[in-house]
Amino acid sequence: MAAWVDARRTVAVAAALAFLVRLVGLLRPVRADEAGWVLVARSWHPSADSLYGAYFVDRPPPLITLVKVVDTIGGPSALRAVGALAGAALVLLAAWTARLVADERAARWTAVAAAALVTTPAIDVVAAKGELLVLPFLVGAAGLALAAVRDRSPALAAAAGLAAGVPLGLKQNLAGGVVFVAVLFVASLLTGRLARGDLVRLAGAAVAGFALPVLATVAWALAAGVRLHTLWYAVYGFRADASSALSEGSGRAAATRALVLLLIVAVTGIAVALAAYAARVRAAWRRDAPLTAAVLAMVAFDVVSLVLGGSFWQDYAFGLVPGTLLAVALVGSRLRERLVPLMAVSSAVCLVGWAVWNLAGQQELEEHDSGVALHAVAEPGDTLVVFGGRADLQLESGMASPYAYLWSLPMRTLDPDLDELRALVAGPDAPTWLVEWWPFDTWSEAGGRALAAEVAQRYERRGTACGDRPVYVLRGLDREEPRPACGGPGLSSS
Repeated sequence: MAAWVDARRTVAVAAALAFLVRLVGLLRPVRADEAGWVLVARSWHPSADSLYGAYFVDRPPPLITLVKVVDTIGGPSALRAVGALAGAALVLLAAWTARLVADERAARWTAVAAAALVTTPAIDVVAAKGELLVLPFLVGAAGLALAAVRDRSPALAAAAGLAAGVPLGLKQNLAGGVVFVAVLFVASLLTGRLARGDLVRLAGAAVAGFALPVLATVAWALAAGVRLHTLWYAVYGFRADASSALSEGSGRAAATRALVLLLIVAVTGIAVALAAYAARVRAAWRRDAPLTAAVLAMVAFDVVSLVLGGSFWQDYAFGLVPGTLLAVALVGSRLRERLVPLMAVSSAVCLVGWAVWNLAGQQELEEHDSGVALHAVAEPGDTLVVFGGRADLQLESGMASPYAYLWSLPMRTLDPDLDELRALVAGPDAPTWLVEWWPFDTWSEAGGRALAAEVAQRYERRGTACGDRPVYVLRGLDREEPRPACGGPGLSSS
């Protein structure tokens, strides 16, 4: 009884710490993705050929809906509070799932591992992006599927399907929960744990649960007059075109990020936990073949999904967290009780280093500072385009963009020769301000040279943004020169 109480207390403390630590994100300026989603949500006006209207983003409508609601309630940073809640929920659900597959001791240690992974700055302790928000759903889907097989419960299977389907509305490639549920159910039939009739009932319920968010999104699109092809392209089709655009560019930056991501996976303990599980997979298979097959399939899918993404941003490591937590719960108790403290220490050390770095004013916030400076000199009705896309600068400036692409990847994919941007700059709706955040010829030499010529005709240089990046204003307009502080404020900055 005392051990049970201690385990529950540990889980509660770990969840509370995860929540409180992630609230530190409220003290930092919004980042590019979060800012871009806010701008898309605020200007959302769907049509037959445009999912969101003024701006293009390759994210599903449920995510933008969430951002719109949260922004209306608490402003752009409020999504960080939702991220903190997601971190706490992950800890609780990871402990519950560990309890299903092992025991109370496993639940306690898995909760600590979950708190360590969701709060380490090595991955991301600030931004609230899809990779973070989906974590409780992915782990919850695994736990619900296990409980559904154990109890032969269609209701639990439906809940598992729903939990597995929700992540696709927040980050469309995070389908590890779907893979886990499907493999667990089929493997349970093949090993005799489920009869054929049981499988039919559970699978039918799971499919029904999974279909709910998908059909809701499709129904919204039809009601809003959006063509289904438009919806499909924004959520999935664009990624194929974007992959081609990425492959045509220099792979040096992506290779560097991939190496950094590998280092993160090692430092956080993710790699060790997965390797330890893989080393004991034969024993795990003998003990519980359906569960082992489901875990292996989930991890394999998540790894392949990460690799195929191509960009290797550090927060992609969150995609490996559900499989890692299942591995932590299932490895031997002796190894688990050695590994998890090291994961916690790694997270704590990274947090201390991150806090010292920020309190010393060393964290560069060039986009935020540049946006604030432009906001100070802009006049009502002014517009702004940031070449190469920095939505956080755009949001801080308070100015709308007449250009549809707030990120560099959509620009590179959908306006590769900069024809749209050049026509905009030369036309009647030319932006009041233009920031050359990246050199105009970074992704298209010919298009960049042509754009620079258009800018030279219609604009004049008016100071610089942080990093000595040129700022231009339309000729003939009386505007003061922006003077960004570029000082890297400490943790109190908002």
